[in-house]
Amino acid sequence: MNDQQLKELYNSIKTIATVGISANPEKPSFGITLYLKERGYRIIPVNPTAKEVHGEKAYPDLLSIPDKVDVVQLFRPSEEVMPFVEQAIQIGAKVVWMQEGIYNPEAAKKAEAAGLQAVMDRCMRAEHMRLFGARLFVR
Repeated sequence: MNDQQLKELYNSIKTIATVGISANPEKPSFGITLYLKERGYRIIPVNPTAKEVHGEKAYPDLLSIPDKVDVVQLFRPSEEVMPFVEQAIQIGAKVVWMQEGIYNPEAAKKAEAAGLQAVMDRCMRAEHMRLFGARLFVR
């Protein structure tokens, strides 16, 4: 995906379901999703052990989410993403985004064959900051 396509993607999405989000502020998934929430995106936490993250109700899996999801953001090891890609297809998501360090070409190919866009090994926060010039808030 080139920069123009990424900008269009960010401008077209509203809801990001984040698989593997943590309620622990020390974890990257916590800070990255907080940044995205502060930029106006709705974050839906997906973690079977969490009740709530960032003030949003958490769900045990993607199939349990009652609302429309634009992006499924994955914070799971590369070898564990395929079931979540399959769920993303089932719920009609537009994009599967595998965070930095997560690379599964087979899962990406399956997503794309089903009409989803697939992004691998890229950070949603870092790409947003690079493309839109946003800076982290210092608290």
